[in-house]
Amino acid sequence: MSQTALASTDEVTEVVAIDPTAPPPMSRAEKWRRRGPLLPALVFTLLLTQIPFLMTIIFSFSRWRLLTDGEAQFNWGANYVNVVTDGTFWRSVINTVVMTGGTTIACLLIGLLMAIFLNHAFPGRGFARTLAITPFFVMPVAATLFWKSAMFDPSFGLFGFIARSLGLPQVAWLSEYPMAALIILLTWRFVPFALLILIAGLQSAPQDQLEAAQVDGANVFLRFRHVTLPHLRPFIELAALLLAMNLIQTFGEIALLTAGGPAYATTNITYYIYLTAFQSFDFGFASALGVVSLILTIALILPMLRLLSGIFKTEGRA
Repeated sequence: MSQTALASTDEVTEVVAIDPTAPPPMSRAEKWRRRGPLLPALVFTLLLTQIPFLMTIIFSFSRWRLLTDGEAQFNWGANYVNVVTDGTFWRSVINTVVMTGGTTIACLLIGLLMAIFLNHAFPGRGFARTLAITPFFVMPVAATLFWKSAMFDPSFGLFGFIARSLGLPQVAWLSEYPMAALIILLTWRFVPFALLILIAGLQSAPQDQLEAAQVDGANVFLRFRHVTLPHLRPFIELAALLLAMNLIQTFGEIALLTAGGPAYATTNITYYIYLTAFQSFDFGFASALGVVSLILTIALILPMLRLLSGIFKTEGRA
């Protein structure tokens, strides 16, 4: 007998069990028949999102200052050169990174501490959880105006009252520390968002591993570090990603709290595009700013999405 025949006789043939209750595979026509009712919504969504995006790209290659130039004129990408050489744009990028990064880190730390506290049973825990997530459901405009007058105002605000009570100098937050004031407000608004994700992660923590670690003599800190924290890693990264995606788009809080000032100190990319388009009326330059901002945002978000997707795939296989 040849070696090829011997090798073939040594092979193990796998038998795939067929589930008799499984539905038969659908034909292509059946798949399209089921997708048909969704097509109008898909077409409407594409028209609503992609047509403005294409128009933005077209305008970004045009010189179009509404107050001086009249009609738009093609300028061969000069707007993009102006974006790269614009110091205010790069300052708005730095402001966006500082605001987004600072708020995200603060929300994760405070949200994790609150989630750990609210994950334990105590009288009134349900009421405490309701109060903890309330700021996330307050209207952004109402919350911003409240913080501007009732918290940050040096004469009538709560922070000024506390400073006077302690004999400390009053601080004009919105003029002296505008970025800190903005981060405080955004942190107050978005901590409940991080809290909801992290408390869900804590409630799904592996109790058998925690109990085994406790039996082995591990204290609370070691159990949290070696069992709870690795389990929370995908939840923390998911919360960080969603927070960053929301915070990059911050507009109303900046417009009402600081108006981007003083001297562009709190102007992020979104607000700078607004100033360029609807105060300077330079639609061509504003369109180029929007395209460049989109590219930068995608470049920052895509690695986070890939990392997060890989983590959840690993968790699913485990």
